Amino acid sequence: MFRRFRAREVALQLLFQQDQNKTPMPRKALVAFVHQRAQKDPETVAFCLALFDGVLARQAAIDAVLTATAQNWRLTRMLPADRNVLRIGVFELLHAAKFEPIPVILNEAIELARRYGSKDSPAFVNGILDRIAKDRPSPAAPDKVGA
Repeated sequence: MFRRFRAREVALQLLFQQDQNKTPMPRKALVAFVHQRAQKDPETVAFCLALFDGVLARQAAIDAVLTATAQNWRLTRMLPADRNVLRIGVFELLHAAKFEPIPVILNEAIELARRYGSKDSPAFVNGILDRIAKDRPSPAAPDKVGA
């Protein structure tokens, strides 16, 4: 369980960096960062990169879901940490090939928000992801990323 949380945490760090610096990090440096932070554990590295790549590949669709769900909140007004925790959560809820139980996704996102956001971040993240989770499609036809 800790491995997957660590992968989510490193993916959040990468997404935060990508969000704040529009010049993408070279892939070789990105992979080296993941290997170092994931203590070279192959499963953790693979899951982290699947999250990062999956969120980036579907960012427009994920952001559209967030915009539609987060009433009275534009993405640009959200704290960068919250915005990227939400992106990971939406990716896992709607696009990951290996569907995690909803409580696991929510708990992990809330913990990331607690560690990296403000004092209000856990409740904010929980509220938005909970609304999205209620409309989650059946896991019959997920994407192949994150298997």
